[in-house]
Amino acid sequence: MDSAVSDATADAATADAAAVPAAAPAAPAIPVQPGPGQAPAEPDPEDGAQDWQLDHSRAPIATKIVVAGGFGVGKTTFVRAVSEITPLQTEALMTRASEGTDDLTATPDKLTTTVAMDFGRITLDNDLVLYVFGTPGQQRFWFMWDDLVRGAIGAIVLADTRRLTDCFPALDYFESCGLPYVVAVNHFEGTARFEPEDVREALTIAPGVPVVIMDARKRYSVVETLLAMVEHALSATPE
Repeated sequence: MDSAVSDATADAATADAAAVPAAAPAAPAIPVQPGPGQAPAEPDPEDGAQDWQLDHSRAPIATKIVVAGGFGVGKTTFVRAVSEITPLQTEALMTRASEGTDDLTATPDKLTTTVAMDFGRITLDNDLVLYVFGTPGQQRFWFMWDDLVRGAIGAIVLADTRRLTDCFPALDYFESCGLPYVVAVNHFEGTARFEPEDVREALTIAPGVPVVIMDARKRYSVVETLLAMVEHALSATPE
């Protein structure tokens, strides 16, 4: 009798235990956000933080450079190739409405165009940060240039040797406003390669304006162009 009672009790306890649901797995910890008056978490050098981000007594030297030129010359590619952050792009699909305005002879595969600006950032040194702004190339968007150029230390005029006349408006604009600039010839595959002095003569550019041959798809080439721009801007406006 006692044995039967004990067995029944044990069976009931086992059934009760089986009925209890298993504990849910612990949820991943949510990062604690700093409260009012609390300092934010310090950047981790292993995450690629720059020296100026780790030392609160230092601040980076932030500069602005504008990239201009004709339609389809490679301004968006230039910014995308060099930016260390996801670049801001304002690309829009091209439609039949622009057929009579935008010449696609040299770039038949082009499907989109910039309608406002491109924006990227690159850290050239521990304390030197460049903000790169790409301008739209079509004449109907030139009204935005005044706003994009404000505060820039210099400009890069991209040129395509198949359509050199397309960069004349940018050259005239920067000449008129006195902004230092360099001319960067974006060498497209399958096109003739010209020497910088040949391009200078064709564009009647002053001897003091640097002319470089580059490839807007390659980061190292874009960085070299930016360095040439910064050097020229410092020599033109040393103060």
